[in-house]
This record gives sequence, structure tokens and C-alpha cells, in this order.
Amino acid sequence: MRDQPQTREAGGSSPTGGGSRPSKAQLAYLRRGLDQPGGKLPLFDAYGQRINERTVQSCIEQGWATPWFNNPLKPDWLVCKLTPSGRIAAERG
Repeated sequence: MRDQPQTREAGGSSPTGGGSRPSKAQLAYLRRGLDQPGGKLPLFDAYGQRINERTVQSCIEQGWATPWFNNPLKPDWLVCKLTPSGRIAAERG
């Protein structure tokens, strides 16, 4: 039997990004993109604090978020959007 090539999103082969579940911080971040146009994820939390870079990077690594565009005013800020698996992870919790 031949090995079949498998397609997978960054972070894993399951539809929720490697089978892992988002942490509380990741889930809060991902859920904020559910009702935004294009699934845009926030730069700041509900208290006006910048989202922790580790939270953003870990969501990208899991395949739940993807960089969207460069912010010309703040090039060091990573603007991201939900991926299809990120949407599933956020909805399932």
C-alpha cells in the first residue's frame, strides 16, 4: 500500500489545528474574531491592553490564526485573522 500525501494546515492535521484545544487566553483572543469582518483578530483585549505576542504566535503555530497584512503605522504589530480551523476552535471552545 502506497503512502498517500496528506494536506494539512500549519499546526497539525486535524481540523482544529493539531488536535489541541486553545488555552483560556487563546480562546478569548480567537473568539473576538468571530464577529469581525474577515475574522480579523484584535490587537488589544477588552481592557485596552495589547494582546500578548506569545498568544498570537502560538495561535499562528497551531493554525488557528494567520497573518493578514502589515500595519504601516506600527510595523511591529502583527495583524491576524482567523483560519477555518481557528473558527472551529473558537466556536467549540
